[in-house]
Amino acid sequence: MGGAGGGPPGEGGCSGCDGALAEGGPERSGGLACGGVGCGCPAGGGPVAEGCGRSGGSGAASPSVGGSAGGPPWARVIYVRCPGGGGPVAVGALAARVAEAVLGSRGAGSGAGAGGRRTVGAGAVPDARGARAKARPALADLVAALRGTAGRRPVLLLLDDADAVRTECAGLVQRLLMDVPGVRVLVTCRQALGLGEERVLRLTPLAPDAAVELFLARARAAAPGFRAEDASAAVARICRVLEGVPLAVELAAGQLEAEPSAWALADRLEQGQCWLAAPGPALRRHRSLRSAVGAAYLLCERPERAVWSRSSVFQGAFTEPTAAYLCAGAGVAPHQVSTCLARLAAAGVLETLDEPGGLRPPRYRMTRAARDFGTERLNAAGEFAVAVERHVLHHRRLAEVAEHLWHAGDQRQAARLVRDNAADLTALVEYASRPDAPAAQVTAALATVTDLWFWWTVYDHGEEGRAHLARLLPRASADDHLTARARWLAAWLHAPGDPATSRVLLGQVWPTAVLAGDDALIGWVAHVQGVVAWERGDARTAAECFRQAADTVPAFAPGGPAPAVSLAALAVAQARTAPGAAGRSARRALASPGVRDDAWATALARYARAYTDHHQGHTARAWHRAHRALATLDTRVPLPGTPDSPELPAVRASLHRLLADIESPRTPRATVPAPRTDTPMPSRTSTRR
Repeated sequence: MGGAGGGPPGEGGCSGCDGALAEGGPERSGGLACGGVGCGCPAGGGPVAEGCGRSGGSGAASPSVGGSAGGPPWARVIYVRCPGGGGPVAVGALAARVAEAVLGSRGAGSGAGAGGRRTVGAGAVPDARGARAKARPALADLVAALRGTAGRRPVLLLLDDADAVRTECAGLVQRLLMDVPGVRVLVTCRQALGLGEERVLRLTPLAPDAAVELFLARARAAAPGFRAEDASAAVARICRVLEGVPLAVELAAGQLEAEPSAWALADRLEQGQCWLAAPGPALRRHRSLRSAVGAAYLLCERPERAVWSRSSVFQGAFTEPTAAYLCAGAGVAPHQVSTCLARLAAAGVLETLDEPGGLRPPRYRMTRAARDFGTERLNAAGEFAVAVERHVLHHRRLAEVAEHLWHAGDQRQAARLVRDNAADLTALVEYASRPDAPAAQVTAALATVTDLWFWWTVYDHGEEGRAHLARLLPRASADDHLTARARWLAAWLHAPGDPATSRVLLGQVWPTAVLAGDDALIGWVAHVQGVVAWERGDARTAAECFRQAADTVPAFAPGGPAPAVSLAALAVAQARTAPGAAGRSARRALASPGVRDDAWATALARYARAYTDHHQGHTARAWHRAHRALATLDTRVPLPGTPDSPELPAVRASLHRLLADIESPRTPRATVPAPRTDTPMPSRTSTRR
């Protein structure tokens, strides 16, 4: 890759780290090169981690192009800077520039490269602003000249930065390869040329260690007093936020002197990245991250620009139907969106997360720099409010679908749906928490968080759910039924670690539930009261509350735990004081209507039976019951790390703790269904610990 930049000082340079590079094979050579959004790999050879961001380069061929021992014996290496730095490009401008470089450099301006190879120096490369005032040579003259040079040894033609003339470049390369077999062509561009025998090398962002190494190298040069030992965690966070893009990493390193600390720089980068800039790079688009991304934006057609800016409201992965719903309108037809997404993915603006042609529809994720730039364009176009409204409505419906799937028995699919859209569900709360957010968006966000009660309580995301409710409840109506349900959920999430707050919230929910005659909400309030009593060690009160909940909540009531969950908790609470009643409660839980379609309730009931047997001294029976419950759970709710797995349910951890108690002489520690609060909350904005 380093040889792609072996051009005149200040001229060469690939424009991205997520595009492609193609060079000629043994028989033919097509060309492409690197081109993701915001990379800014400049001229100069060498490894990507070292070469990216340099403003100059040598005029000789780099080792990776042909200067190393054992490389192809190039007769000549001809570097041509493609036209089109900004503005329209005349038809035939590329062919004319290549012809002038080839015909005008023979016998003059050439130097000996490594290993006796002839290369065109910087002074012999004509530029559009200083072109000779003579008639353009014909393509036939170019072909004849290359044939004469590439008699015995091949010629390497390096076409740098071909984005603005990509179509003409593809035609020219194809013609040259057909007429002059001895020519090898290396092209740097954001997208592949699409030739049949083209070899494409897509450049990925830097690995975390390489990004940190590059940042530290540039930081020591920009801020001599910078101590990496004191800011290693902050530097790792900066590189993670910048997604390993070399240009962004270098520009961020140059901002250390202007920021109080590396942590302050990381916090600022979390809010946006397009402000990064530096006066050093020779190429104008490398002087700021906004310019680097904007160079790719200018190459897009109008519909692609609209899809780019409107898709920037997505914080995570999204599918084509979702993008069509959000991006269609104002000059973009729904059927155009899929084509625009494919072109943006080819340009490095979007990442394709799923294998094309797989069982699941393809999903896309926008790179962070492209998303920040798209948000700026969306605000400038006055479309931000409409895009956010569509985003909120779509994910509100998605939460409804997930809640229906949970109660219909497809809990695995419900959890997968929430997991795949977790970042945008968090974004929904952030959009609704803006000071100028309409009341309808606040209501939609509150209903979404409440409908996803199972995600917060069953799948160990209690801290995240509490944080969302803490942001939304102060802005909600104080008397409606939705607010009462949200406060009940907040009370449940506070119960394990903050029982005082939980009791206050339950006191606010109770009158609304009674006046509305909502038996389900009344029963769920009793269940949370049982959790609070259990946490303070009052098993008898907890058993009474769980019994009331089991008797009050109607079967198949949506929006909260099934009666079988309360019965399982009742069995655990009765295990010490009334073992016989505990066994009956556990069997009653397993016989509840619809429990066989509720994997969570079934697992809790089986856990309750195993715990009751263990407490009664039936150790072998308890051990077998716990293992059978785990085996069933692993079948219905797969382990983490598998392609279709949601996160680890808390019930699995309870079963493992029970097995550990059975296999050791320790006193068993029972657990009741309550959200765990020891899982860190994922957030777009991290804080220093």
